[in-house]
Amino acid sequence: MARRRRHEEHENHERWLVSYADFITLLFAFFVVMYSISSINEGKYKILSESLVGVFNQPDRSIKPVPVGEEKPRTTEPDRSMVEESERTQSSIDDPGADPLQEIAQSVRDAFGDLINTEQLNVRGNELWVEIEMNSSLLFPSGDAVPNDAAFGLIQRVARILAPYDNPVHVEGFTDNQPITTSQFPSNWELSTARAASIVRMLAMDGVAAGRLAAVGYGEFQPVADNTTAEGRARNRRVVLVISRNLDVRRSVSGVGSAKSRPDAALQRAGTHSAPAASAQAPTAGAVNSPSSAQ
Repeated sequence: MARRRRHEEHENHERWLVSYADFITLLFAFFVVMYSISSINEGKYKILSESLVGVFNQPDRSIKPVPVGEEKPRTTEPDRSMVEESERTQSSIDDPGADPLQEIAQSVRDAFGDLINTEQLNVRGNELWVEIEMNSSLLFPSGDAVPNDAAFGLIQRVARILAPYDNPVHVEGFTDNQPITTSQFPSNWELSTARAASIVRMLAMDGVAAGRLAAVGYGEFQPVADNTTAEGRARNRRVVLVISRNLDVRRSVSGVGSAKSRPDAALQRAGTHSAPAASAQAPTAGAVNSPSSAQ
C-alpha cells in the first residue's frame, strides 16, 4: 500500500504583525491614560481644595450624630412649642429676682401638661431641688437601655428648658423587682444605671453643659409603689431628673436618692452656684443588646 504523503504546512512569516499590533495598541492606551492624568480640571480642583480647607480650619463644623429611628422632616417654620418654651425660659433668666428652680418647674408643667394629666410625667420639688419624674415606658423599650424614638423629642424639649440655667442636674434610674440576668445587664443595677446614663448623654447632646450632669442607678431598691401588682411595678420603672440648687445639694441627694433625701439648714444656707464647666463633649450613645426580661 502506498504511503500517504504528509502535507507540509505553509510557514507564516507575518506572525510578528500580531505582536506588533498588540504592542502599538498598548502603547497608545498608555499615552491616552498619561494625557488624561496630566489634564487637571482647575474648576473641580479649586472646589475640592476649598472644601477641604473649610472642613479642617473651622472647628465649629462637627459631624451630626446618626439619628436613631425616623428623622423628623425639616421645615422652615420652627416648632411653636419649642419657641414658646425658649421665650419663657429666657424671660425668667432676664429677671434677676426669679428663682431658677421655680421657673424650671413651671416651664416643665407648661410644656408637658398632657403627660402630667395622664400621670406619665410628674413635677415636684422643694426649696432645694426640683424632680422631673418620667415613666420608663416613655423613654425605653421593655428591658432595654436604648432610647425609643419618642424619647429623643421628649428629652430635647426638657434640654431646651434646662440648658440656659447653671443648676446641677443628676439623673436617677429605677427598676421594679423583677430579676434580669443577661450578658449586657447582669442585674437591675446595670439596667437602671445604663438608662440614667443614656438620658445624660442625650441631654448633653441637646445643649445641656456636660459638667452639670451626673447619672446614678438605684436598681430595684427604692420603690415608690407595691411591686406585687403590675400597676405598682410600672410606677417603679422610672427615670427622675433632679435639678439641684447647688453642688452640695446634688451630692447630698445623690447619696441616698431624691426619694429619701430631706432638706436641712446647712444646705439651705449654701445658696446657689454653678456646676463646673464641661471639659469635653459627651460621647454619642452606643447600642446595647436587648435583654429578654421585662423591666
